[in-house]
Amino acid sequence: MPIYEYVHENGSCDKGENKFKKLQSVNDAVLDKCPKCGKSVKRVISVPGKSKANILSASNLADKGFTQFTKKDKGVYERTAGEGADFIVDKKEKLD
Repeated sequence: MPIYEYVHENGSCDKGENKFKKLQSVNDAVLDKCPKCGKSVKRVISVPGKSKANILSASNLADKGFTQFTKKDKGVYERTAGEGADFIVDKKEKLD
């Protein structure tokens, strides 16, 4: 189930902040009132996966003990993170 963000349309909540998040089914109706204070709210678009953007970064992979290779040429892969060989060559792909 997705987490939706809502913001108060006129000022902030009497019992909380201006924004809040709500875990809802895709089929649930969009909230029009704050569940805490009853003031009108609207659902806003948020950035999906914002907190996960850095998971596959080279430094994060190396810190976790993984090795990452990036394709440089046909059949040639260069290490971009972690420990191991500087290059990997796929002889079958290289010969084709």
